This record gives sequence, structure tokens and C-alpha cells, in this order.
Amino acid sequence: MSSTIGGSVSVEFGCLRKYEVRRLSTRQGSGRMLSIRASVVSSPDTLELSKANAKQAEKMVRVGVLGASGYTGAEIVRLLANHPHFGITLMTADRKAGQSIGSVFPHLITQDLPNMVAVKDADFSNVDAVFCCLPHGTTQEIIKGLPKGLKIVDLSADFRLRDVNEYEEWYGLPHKASELQKEAVYGLTEVLRGEIQNARLVANPGCYPTSIQLPLIPLIKAHLIELRNIIIDAKSGVSGAGRGAKEAHLYTEIAEGLHSYGITKHRHVPEIEQGLSDASNSKITVSFTPHLMPMSRGMQSTIYVEMAPGVNIDDLYEHLNNTYQTEEFVRLLEKGVVPHTRHVRGSNYCLMNVFQDRIPGRAIIISVIDNLVKGASGQALQNLNLMMGFPEDTGLQYQPLFP
Repeated sequence: MSSTIGGSVSVEFGCLRKYEVRRLSTRQGSGRMLSIRASVVSSPDTLELSKANAKQAEKMVRVGVLGASGYTGAEIVRLLANHPHFGITLMTADRKAGQSIGSVFPHLITQDLPNMVAVKDADFSNVDAVFCCLPHGTTQEIIKGLPKGLKIVDLSADFRLRDVNEYEEWYGLPHKASELQKEAVYGLTEVLRGEIQNARLVANPGCYPTSIQLPLIPLIKAHLIELRNIIIDAKSGVSGAGRGAKEAHLYTEIAEGLHSYGITKHRHVPEIEQGLSDASNSKITVSFTPHLMPMSRGMQSTIYVEMAPGVNIDDLYEHLNNTYQTEEFVRLLEKGVVPHTRHVRGSNYCLMNVFQDRIPGRAIIISVIDNLVKGASGQALQNLNLMMGFPEDTGLQYQPLFP
């Protein structure tokens, strides 16, 4: 498509990407500046578009963010700021209804977005896809009531467990959308992208399960490690506990110390075991202990495994290398290099490596992610990209923040 104003400007809009159309401008002979935005050439004294209309013209997929006032919701907004195809047209936050995103999260004050509304007042007629960032237990009925044509990525735990009885056992309340549970696809992108591409509802994985399953699933499928005695020592930044005000998460409770919690009964255990059992076609149980670290974001899982008979550490390394060498967001480091959480901060990357334990026949695997990005909102965006037919790295090519 091309357009001419006053016979002096002709532009092919189809070849312009978002970051180009925002900056392209030219001058007429009279000195008047013509600005080009999205697929419109405008002169200030002949054509005016509201910011909202101009932004909408740039976007192809209209996105709703339910629970935008939480950490994962805010991270979705941050990531979508540079997405060329997704534009936010709806945000909900019951306790912050009527407020702007900039008033709740000042670091997002530059984003020109609709004010947040209560879920009950949300209008989905202008929405194509939804990120659901609501608390566990509240999501099922809300998603059940959404229009059937919407693509949905749910960041809660409500649709991660296929067995609704197991959900009730671990979360303490009955599942209220069991029929919808049958439709949900588990969203571990690098493992299940074929199923995700055709899904309407994707259950985004938890942060701990993401960091654990990415290294373990390939090794289990290749029969390189024993299925018994898998021990996982995992640590997370405090943002993984959510934004709700809790005494245990006060600065003086968390700072200058290490906080173990959910010992033997953390809710991510059945999710981890479900994924590993699927990989092995047999029941796997693990020993999993999570810890809160005095940092805002970041996650490390240190995993202890027994190697199968005749298998050595080089076999594990080579298989992980072959599995992930073409993946953009999962990287096996060079031999001997230790992954650190500070090297993935703010990014969608998972870094991992394997090490020979001093105990013969055992190996140590270290996997690190940003719990809010690859462990939540980044993987959710990766999944929605697949569901909408876009390259899965679209809007996710943020490099880690360091220092």
C-alpha cells in the first residue's frame, strides 16, 4: 500500500516495521513536517488521530491482560511494549479498577494504555487473546465464562494438572471447570510446541517446573538417567511469591537470609512429577525443596541425578547440546561454566549445565531462569506467539540486564 499527499510523498507502508514507522518523517517544500505513523501519512493540520487509534492501527492482535496489577501482569505489559503485532486493549484489576497502569507501576508510566477495570465490567468484544494472570483458584470460573473465540494463556496453576482430583488434593478446593481442563494444553514451549500451536487454552507452566523440566525431560526420554532418587534444590527471588502483602515476605523477614518453605508439600510437586512421568511413560516421584532468596527476581534449580549404567557425564552433556543447539531461549553453556541467575535477569533465557558429582555415578545439573520471564510472562508470550502464528521469539529478544 502506498500513499501520496500533495504529490510530494510516496511511501510503501507494507515494508515498514513498527520501530521504523514510528520514526520516519519527511518535509514538504513548504517546510511543513509530515509524520508517518502505522499505515497512515498525516499532516498535523489535515489529519489527526488519537494515540489510541494510531496504536490500534499498528497492531493486528488485540490483547487483554486479566490481573494486570500483579507482577506477572506488569511483566506482560513490559514485554508487549515492543511487540509489533500485539496491542493491549483491555486490562483488569479488581482492587485497582479505574487506575492507570502507570499509577500502579510507575516504571510503566510511558505506556499509553486503557485504565484497568474490574473483571465483571470487562468488555471482551475488542479482544482477540487473553493473558490470565489471576490467582490460583479464581481463574477457572472466569476463563469458563470468556467468549469461546478467544485464545487464552493462563498463568495460574488452575489448568496445569490434568487430574482434577489431584488439583483438589494439592490446592484444597474442587476444580470448577473440569470440561475445560480436558481442552487445556500444557505450555512448556520447547517440549510441546506442536500441541501449543493448535491450542485455544494453554496452561502456562510454573517457574520451578520450567527450570526443572527443561533439563530433565530430554535426559529421561533418552534413558540417560535413573528415574529414582531425583533430588531438586531450588531457589527463587521473592517476586515468585506474588505481590500480595504478607508478613513472611517483609524485607526484614527475607533480607540477609535463606528461607525454605513448602517442604515436602509444595504445590509445584505434582506438576513437576506429571511432566517427568509423561517423559518416561511411568510414574516418577522427586524430592523437591524450594527456598526464597533475598533478591527480587531470578531462579536456580540444582538437580542431583543418578546416571544410567554405562552413561557418563559427557553423554548427558552431548544429549542436552543436541536437544537445544537450535533453540533460541534454552542454552547449554560450555563445559565447566556455571550458570548464574544474574546472567538471565530480565530475559527469556534458560541457561544450564551438567557437572560430574564427586560421588561415582551421579551428576549435578544447574538450571537458571528469570522467574518472571521464562518462568512466567515471557514463556506465556512465547506461547501466544505460537498460538497466533507468529515466530515465537517475537517481542522477546530482550538481552539480560547486567549488572
